[in-house]
Amino acid sequence: MNSPLKIMKIVLATTSPYRKEIFETLGFSFEAEGSGVDETVVERSDPEELVKALSRLKAEAVAKRHSSAIVIGFDSVGSFEDGILEKPRTKKEAFERLRALSGKVHYHYTGIHMIDTMNKRSVFRVNQNKISMREYGDEEIRKYLEQDERYDTFALGYDTERHLSASFIESIEGNHLNLKGIPLSDVIEMLDEMGYEG
Repeated sequence: MNSPLKIMKIVLATTSPYRKEIFETLGFSFEAEGSGVDETVVERSDPEELVKALSRLKAEAVAKRHSSAIVIGFDSVGSFEDGILEKPRTKKEAFERLRALSGKVHYHYTGIHMIDTMNKRSVFRVNQNKISMREYGDEEIRKYLEQDERYDTFALGYDTERHLSASFIESIEGNHLNLKGIPLSDVIEMLDEMGYEG
């Protein structure tokens, strides 16, 4: 007998173009929709607990609209010197952040919360990266911010793969796709845990 999850659709609780682009590489048919969750309602002191809570809230919000689906919620933040890093609101904020990160270590967290709405089951994970930056100067920061109009779409405040900012990184520990907010190895393992066969 076929698993009932084989015929269930996958719904990503996100409007992120990066997450949708990465998920497409799996070859699964899926939909994507925003959750409408107010992210400020969750306490923001511990990055791991923050992404756990927000990915769950996003998945639950979208799951309410689907009676037979695998809904996947995501949330990503950075962490530096005991502070939370989220998308910079201004170019000045992005500049000051990149200046502070020069020659230092920071972290990136992604929470993944997966709900099987038909069988009322859920699983979650948190993936972490440790990122070491080389020392770079103000002129390099300015050049990057002039290159990349989308600097304010990244939780860390810079693009880890393209533009001059990619050269700021000395080393990365952990799943590199986590930096795009969707570590595929975790997603596949979680789908397997749910019994999804694609």
